[in-house]
Amino acid sequence: MRIIVLGAGPTGIGAAWRLAEHGHPDWLLIDAADRPGGLSMSVVDDAGFTWDLGGHVLFSHYRYFDRLMDHALGDAWCEHEREAWVWMRERWIPYPFQNNVWRLPDDDLVRCLEGLVDAHRAPATAPPTDFAEWLQRAFGRGLCDVFMLPYNFKVWAYEPHTMGTTWMGERVATVDLARVLRNLVLRRDDVSWGPNATFRFPRRGGTGAIWESLVRQLPPERLALGRAVVAIDTAGQRLHFRDGSTERYDALISSAPLADTLRMATDLPALRPLADRFVHSSSHIIGVGLEGTPPDALRTKCWMYFPEGDTPFYRVTVFSNYSENNVAHPGRQWSLMAEVSESPAKPVDAARVVADVVAGFRRVGFIDDAARIVTRWHRRLAYGYPTPWLGRDAVLDEVQPVLEARGILSRGRFGAWKYEVSNQDHSAMQGVETVDRLLLGTPESTVTGQMNAEPPAVAPALRR
Repeated sequence: MRIIVLGAGPTGIGAAWRLAEHGHPDWLLIDAADRPGGLSMSVVDDAGFTWDLGGHVLFSHYRYFDRLMDHALGDAWCEHEREAWVWMRERWIPYPFQNNVWRLPDDDLVRCLEGLVDAHRAPATAPPTDFAEWLQRAFGRGLCDVFMLPYNFKVWAYEPHTMGTTWMGERVATVDLARVLRNLVLRRDDVSWGPNATFRFPRRGGTGAIWESLVRQLPPERLALGRAVVAIDTAGQRLHFRDGSTERYDALISSAPLADTLRMATDLPALRPLADRFVHSSSHIIGVGLEGTPPDALRTKCWMYFPEGDTPFYRVTVFSNYSENNVAHPGRQWSLMAEVSESPAKPVDAARVVADVVAGFRRVGFIDDAARIVTRWHRRLAYGYPTPWLGRDAVLDEVQPVLEARGILSRGRFGAWKYEVSNQDHSAMQGVETVDRLLLGTPESTVTGQMNAEPPAVAPALRR
C-alpha cells in the first residue's frame, strides 16, 4: 500500500512518525512549504527574535504524545505554570473569568451574579440552538453581556449565534455557582480550571523546534518539501503538482484545509459547492520586541485576554516569558505577541494592524512612549480558526464518507475542521490513529471525540 501524507504539520508528522515506527515500506510526506511545522512552525525575524504562528500552549491528553515530545527535544524544555489573566474595566481578573467575577466593579458584579442565579434556577428545556443561547443558559445574561459575548466575537470573528454547540467540552469553562459565591465571600482567586494549568515550551527555537526535530529523525528519502498540490484525481488516486509532476497513492492522509481539498478534487463536482459553506477566520500574529525587561505587571504572566473593544487583539502572550531564548539578547530584551482575528464579519486593515497593536499596548500600559521597540513582526494566516458554524456537522457528514470511499482521510485542524480536536496533541494523534486504521484496522478515536486512547504497541522500526 502506497500511503501519501499531505501536509507536514503536526498531523502529517504524527502520521509519518507512525509509518516509520511500523516500518511501512512505501510512504511519502509532502508539503508545499520548504520547512515542516505547518501552523506550528516558528519564525526568526531579521532582529533575531523568535515568533510562533499564534499563542501555542503545549499540553497533552495522550501518553503516546508525551513520549513523542520527549523524542523531539529530550530535556530541552522550559516548564511553566499557567498564569492567565483577563484585562477589562482597567483591572486584572484571573482566568477563568467566570470563577473570579468578585474582582469586577460592583455594578458589573451584581449583573453577573443576578444572571448566574437566574441561569441556575432556570429549568432545563430543549437543547440550545446555538452557541449564544448555550452561553446565556450556562452563565446568565449579565456575564454574557459583560464578557462572554464580546470576547467570543473578538476571538472567533463571528457572532456566537451563528455557531453550533457540539464542539465545546474542555474548550469553554462552565460555572459552579457555589464556587463563585465562595470566591466572592472569601475574596479568593480561583485559577485551577482547564487542561493547560501547566505546560512546557521548547528552550530554543519556539514551538517549531518540536516538529523540525521529529522530521530530522525521519528517513530523508520519505520527505518531499516544497511541492504544491494543485489537483487531485480521486478516482485515479493521483496527485497533480504545480511543477507538472504527479504522485500515485493507495491512501492519502491529508491535513490540507478540507474546503481546499474539495476544490482540488477534479472529479467530484457535486461536492465542490459545499466548499463555500465551510467557515473559518484568519489570524494576524504581531510580534513586538523591546529592549529592557518586562514591567512588573507582566513579569510572571503567560498570556492575557482582552474582551473590550478599545484594543484590536483578543490575546497577548508575553512570549519572552516562555523562553528567554525567544529574544536575540536574553536578559536585555523582552517580547510581546498579539493575536487579532479577521473574517468577513470582522474586517481588519492589514496595513494598520501593527500600528494599532502597538497603540493598544500603550493603551493598556504594557509599554510607554519611552519604550525602545527593536522589532515589529507581522504574519497573516489565511486559515486561523476552523469555525464550528451552525450546520457544520451535517456538511462534514456529507463530505467525509465520499472522500474516505476514495482513499482520502482528511484529518487535522483544518483537514477534519473540528476545533474541539485541533490542538497539537489532537492533531498529531489524528495522524497516528489514521495510520493505525490503515495498517492495523484499529478504529480512530480522536477525530470522533473519544480522546485519551493509547495506540497499539508496535516494534519501532524508526531509525533514530
